[in-house]
Amino acid sequence: MGQKDNHIDKHMDEYIKEISEKIDGKRKYYAEISNKIWEYAEPRFQEYKSSELLRQSLKEEGFSVRSNLAGEETAFIAEYGSGKPVIGFLGEFDALPGLSQKADATERIPEADHANGCGHGCGHQLIGTGTLASVIALKDFMKEHNLKGTIRYYGCPAEENAGGKAFLVRDGYFNDCDLALCWHPEQGRRACYGSTKANFRVFFTFHGTPAHASMCPELGRSALDAVELMDVGVNYMREHMIDEARIHYAITDTGGDAPNVVQSRAQVLYAIRAPKITQVKELYNRVCNIAKGAALMTETTVEIRQVAAYSNLISSKILADHMNAYLEKLGPIPYTEQEYAYAQKFQQALSDQDKKQLPTIARDYFGSKAAEAMKPPIFEPIAYQNLYSDLKYSTDVGDVSWIVPTVHLNIPTFAAGTALHSWQAVAQGRSTIAHKGMLYAAKIMALTAIDFLQNPELADEARKELTETLNGETYPNPLPGDLKPEIW
Repeated sequence: MGQKDNHIDKHMDEYIKEISEKIDGKRKYYAEISNKIWEYAEPRFQEYKSSELLRQSLKEEGFSVRSNLAGEETAFIAEYGSGKPVIGFLGEFDALPGLSQKADATERIPEADHANGCGHGCGHQLIGTGTLASVIALKDFMKEHNLKGTIRYYGCPAEENAGGKAFLVRDGYFNDCDLALCWHPEQGRRACYGSTKANFRVFFTFHGTPAHASMCPELGRSALDAVELMDVGVNYMREHMIDEARIHYAITDTGGDAPNVVQSRAQVLYAIRAPKITQVKELYNRVCNIAKGAALMTETTVEIRQVAAYSNLISSKILADHMNAYLEKLGPIPYTEQEYAYAQKFQQALSDQDKKQLPTIARDYFGSKAAEAMKPPIFEPIAYQNLYSDLKYSTDVGDVSWIVPTVHLNIPTFAAGTALHSWQAVAQGRSTIAHKGMLYAAKIMALTAIDFLQNPELADEARKELTETLNGETYPNPLPGDLKPEIW
């Protein structure tokens, strides 16, 4: 690296100390905010209390706030500073349906206060709050050091199932952004350098003809039969698609619970994934043809409605390298004996299948350091990913990454082996382990941003890298043009 872009300089230790003090000095405040969002447990596009809490906290810190963006009532942008570079921080705060769970319990006990049955099984209460802590500390640092530039907190609703960021991207809210930083709870510490799967979410609603199932079944045309035939057809298609693709479905409407009535309406929701949007579109067309075939076989009709789309992630190696430098400098998160005992309790409560996966997870993250990583009940080493890798999940951060150089940070917030989208993750979401991981992520993001605020030419290098990576490709904008954000 040259002199200007050398982020490991004589001031690095000073900045780490300063940012750490700013964040740790308010750790109780941030823990309270995170716990409130955990309690609210609001699903996609309904995060009214969570969004308001974060907006109000940012207003009190001197950020200007715009809300109700891209047709999303709970979306907002909070901004501080002026000029270039414009650095975006992506905050999430939506919960998952069906994952209500009592905090700290190692057995399945739904939380009485979660009346909607939702729970934070993916740690979005930590993402939203950790990002909040990062931008507040960075704002204070900018004031004290007279740094120019603009920092933005993007309040991003509905990451789960509905891809809220894609609507914000489509409507131009990232067009003048120079960098995007975000983080997510995971098994280890790493700045991701890889690609996630592109993903379509599509409803297939079949309409048939009701009839008495015993007296005159010949008059009926079953919509549920059509759903079942479609699912069988898609399952046969699996043999004839690329190995990296994934297709899953949930029957959202079986047509009622009366077996003596031929079901006149039935519905299934599909998630169609592949490494690239073009591959997803091809699979989508094939799935649509199977649905039409099922309708033809049953003499029903089918309504096809795409409700969300996620693009694959384009990682910035320049940003990942800066984050990895700070991950190495900060070192492992310090845990107490009580916290190790807490994590051990949850690790012991994992299913036998999850326990068997621990060595595989450790090898995937840490390679030759896997045995060392498995000694404590929380993964502690840095998991470097210097080679571009295929990540199995989908995220709407991918849509941002096509137009803005983006980095995705992973930090552990629970016992090793805990699956995301599980009640075990919900149960550990209020622990001190979760809060330590949240604030550690906040420090890494703020410190990374400082590098680019002090050396704005680094943002130009990241933009050049993105242009070269895309090699002439443009953002695929996978959402249907007339699609609006909706609660479904």
